[in-house]
Amino acid sequence: MHHLSLYFHFVKLRIRSQIEYRLSFVFDVCAQASISVIDFFMIALLFNRFKELAGWSLWEVGFLYGMIGICFAVAEMVGRGFDVFQRNIVRGDFDTVLIRPLGTFFQVFAHEFLLRRLGRIAQALVVFLIANSQLAVAWSLTKVGYLFISLVGGTCFFVGLFVIGATSCFWTVQSIEIINIFTNGGVFMGSYPFSIYRWWFRHFFTFIVPLACVNYFPSLFLLEKIGASGVSPIGVHLAPCAGFLFLGITVLFWRWGVLHYQSTGF
Repeated sequence: MHHLSLYFHFVKLRIRSQIEYRLSFVFDVCAQASISVIDFFMIALLFNRFKELAGWSLWEVGFLYGMIGICFAVAEMVGRGFDVFQRNIVRGDFDTVLIRPLGTFFQVFAHEFLLRRLGRIAQALVVFLIANSQLAVAWSLTKVGYLFISLVGGTCFFVGLFVIGATSCFWTVQSIEIINIFTNGGVFMGSYPFSIYRWWFRHFFTFIVPLACVNYFPSLFLLEKIGASGVSPIGVHLAPCAGFLFLGITVLFWRWGVLHYQSTGF
């Protein structure tokens, strides 16, 4: 409880500093939303030509797009400290983190809170809600709970990717660019049904980097497309847990990286 209250105190301070110039903040939020609108506009243009993709309609893909967009935007909002962690390594600021009484993971996690990502969250949420209204999904208490767990699991998955990128800085100083393939690229890939990809690609992003587990499989359950997909119902039901497991593994990787950290800076 002490850590939780301290985290919310840090978040409050970050929010106050970011909305100090309110007009600038509003422009930032609107810009974030506008950029994201272009992404879905490109998807809509694709479906204007082909009508459906591997048996998925525009609004079913919009459902996918909304879910993955919300997860990534929330992860960017709360996990920004790991995303920009390389600055701490370059300037040698991480040394001060090591001598404080709180854990290093908590300190880096609470270091940044990017409120302007509300623009991306709002845009993805609007697409998700419109898609839901067009698809007339038969919601139940079970599905609502499953959706919530899937969104939290997806957020944990992307935070885990940020943690991997941050941990790599202990050896490379600068964050490795390949992480962007799995973060920004993951949002792009996750916006389409995984049935369109080759088998090796599907297996890699299911069992190694569980992107499919936090978006595609949950969508199969929520849209009642499990039977047509040929995927095991048990696997679909357990899939969102992969996001939590992935984050747990990356936290262990982080701790291992901290143990091997050798001070750097100016």
